[in-house]
Amino acid sequence: MERKEHEHKPDASNEMQEEETQFTEDASGQWNAEEPEEADAEKTKLEQELQEQRDKYLRLVAEFDNYRKRISRERIELMQTASKDVIVTLLDVLDDCDRASEQMETTDDIDIIKEGALLIFNKLRNQLQSFGLKELDSIHQDFDAELHDAIAEVPAPSKDLEGKVIDSVQKGYYLNDKLIRHAKVVVGK
Repeated sequence: MERKEHEHKPDASNEMQEEETQFTEDASGQWNAEEPEEADAEKTKLEQELQEQRDKYLRLVAEFDNYRKRISRERIELMQTASKDVIVTLLDVLDDCDRASEQMETTDDIDIIKEGALLIFNKLRNQLQSFGLKELDSIHQDFDAELHDAIAEVPAPSKDLEGKVIDSVQKGYYLNDKLIRHAKVVVGK
């Protein structure tokens, strides 16, 4: 005896429902059935959100690029203006040097020439100090490789000058408390 299996054939109305139903995964990982119109609406909404995010990203990139260029221009302008201020201040000293040069040609009085030169040197020194320049005091100080460049080592004239700076060949300078030039010194051994 043969057994016939009952085949279950879905009717046409069920078949249409199955074709129209789509499944989507929600945020919790559950699969939900959606109608095609809802899926299209969801897809359109997501595409719009994606396009908005792309636009925001492109605007941010463009804004950052403009910011970077503006900062670069401002930095260059700042450096140019900073050096301009120093130069303008030193023009007074240059004018004094020109006047002193003319005076040296017309006078033979050495004392007047010396006095004029000292006035110019002091004016230059004061102008540079107003910009934050400060001289590094090295003579009779302990040798410090962070501050000094030793160009020679000579026998110390006394025991207490061993390892100390005996002479300064070239002065060192700070600008706003930052070392900008090492002092070139002679060290006692």
